[in-house]
Amino acid sequence: MTPTLATLLLITFAVSVLSLVVLGWAVWRHHMRWGPAAARVIFGPREEGIPEEPAVPAGEEKRIRPEADLDSLPEAAREELLDRAEADRSSAAPVLLFLLSSTVWLVVGSIVGVVVALKFTFPDWLTGSALLTFGRLRPIHLNAVIYGWLSMAGIAVMLWLLPRVLRTRLRGTWWAVTGGVIWNVAVTAGLIALAFGWTDGLEWMEIPWAIDILFVLAGGLMAVPLFATLKHRRVGHLYVSVWYFAAALVWFPILFVIGNWPNLHFGVEHAAVNWWFAHNVLGLWLTPIGLGAAYYLIPKVLGKPIYSYSLSLVGFWALALFYSQAGIHHLIGGPVPTWLVTLSIVQSVMMVIPVIAVAINHHVTMVGHFRALRHSPTLRFVVAGAMMYTAVSLTGSLQSLRSVNQLVHFTHYTVGHAHMGVYAFASMIVFGAIYFLVPRVTAREWPRPALISWHFWLSFLGVGLYVVALTIGGVLQGLAMMDPDLPFIESVRVTLPYLHARSVGGAMMTAGHLVFAYHVAVLVLGRGPVRQEAPWRPKLSSLSNPEIAS
Repeated sequence: MTPTLATLLLITFAVSVLSLVVLGWAVWRHHMRWGPAAARVIFGPREEGIPEEPAVPAGEEKRIRPEADLDSLPEAAREELLDRAEADRSSAAPVLLFLLSSTVWLVVGSIVGVVVALKFTFPDWLTGSALLTFGRLRPIHLNAVIYGWLSMAGIAVMLWLLPRVLRTRLRGTWWAVTGGVIWNVAVTAGLIALAFGWTDGLEWMEIPWAIDILFVLAGGLMAVPLFATLKHRRVGHLYVSVWYFAAALVWFPILFVIGNWPNLHFGVEHAAVNWWFAHNVLGLWLTPIGLGAAYYLIPKVLGKPIYSYSLSLVGFWALALFYSQAGIHHLIGGPVPTWLVTLSIVQSVMMVIPVIAVAINHHVTMVGHFRALRHSPTLRFVVAGAMMYTAVSLTGSLQSLRSVNQLVHFTHYTVGHAHMGVYAFASMIVFGAIYFLVPRVTAREWPRPALISWHFWLSFLGVGLYVVALTIGGVLQGLAMMDPDLPFIESVRVTLPYLHARSVGGAMMTAGHLVFAYHVAVLVLGRGPVRQEAPWRPKLSSLSNPEIAS
């Protein structure tokens, strides 16, 4: 066993033991409850049965849950609503910084992604300059999306949601703002370095380690207000979303520092670290952010607690215990120890446990309320993302099996699978969260709700076409490569129609992103109407004055 493999296994074991210790401590200190009452902590007095949806078109509010009691809430709700408004105001500056920055990187990454997709159809296009070759543009697309868009947007969601759930204002906002500025500098410097060929040469870790230092510094600064806010919480029980976010903030720095430490890993062992890092960025960073947001937004929009709070905790702790070594199954057939690959396959299959737990919770909570998808843009994005989490996770466990992996490993199937996780799951939930939170931190309504529908359908249909095309094309490509009677070029030709469909799907997603960016810009520039409290809520201005409230 090499020192690198021993280190990875030791870290995995330590994280698992630490998770169990933290679980025991949380139960002992009553920070974690198991009964139905624990799911109601996100609701104020008598808020159950009352939907929340800031992006819903005017006149459609009552159609989300027509049986809801839309009478004004009693005075007992005053403190809850005032705390919530204060939490939203306290996080406005860093949330908007991260949101606007991530939107810019989303547009940049999307446009580069379309160019990359078109290069499969037109391989001789834009080859006159090294900066425009596939080898330069592809890592630019990947890093702009992962570190520019999803990471920054996910941090914006956490900065907004944690103070809300903890019922306190965000502490140390300027730490987050400073960290956000440095993070943007790091993304910019990293993409410029990749454009000019300065790279560490490993997928998901292409940005040079000298620039990675800026990411570490920025991440440390951004974590300060989140943990400080957690320390000053005004609640005893920590809702499941808090556990997901706190875990992500612990897991990601460990992954990033170990994966990008210079001159620490070499040769084959570096490949093992590469896929340990790449797979865990999705599973231990983006997944907790997406699931934490979904566990808040689905019940909040419906006005209905999550189906089983106990099951939500099973899903969280199973993710903590089983995910960390799942990524090595990408090296099946490679020069790595068979026992290590087998361990990864076992952990990948065990991931069915948290996936089913999350799927039952999200989907059963929606039973009887699917009509709300017609009228709630937030719910539409989040439910679509939750469904894709189930799909990508179960197919990921299936893909880890040697017999299946042998067919699809070196094909376009894996590209489609990656986009199902990073985009169809994580990005869709983040989009839904943004549509929910922005009116609350800007005090303005979305000016053109129709644009939200355009964004959803362009993104949903675009990624659907993208994933389905590459899944079918990848399977056919694998079958052709495994046929000894066919020349290799046939495995290339068979994919061409599906690569055309990939380009169309990517162009549709990019069009949706341009609509989204335009809508965000219009709202932030003050073009949207001033936000009014929903008709079933007392206005905050009156709540602050007992005489008016009475």
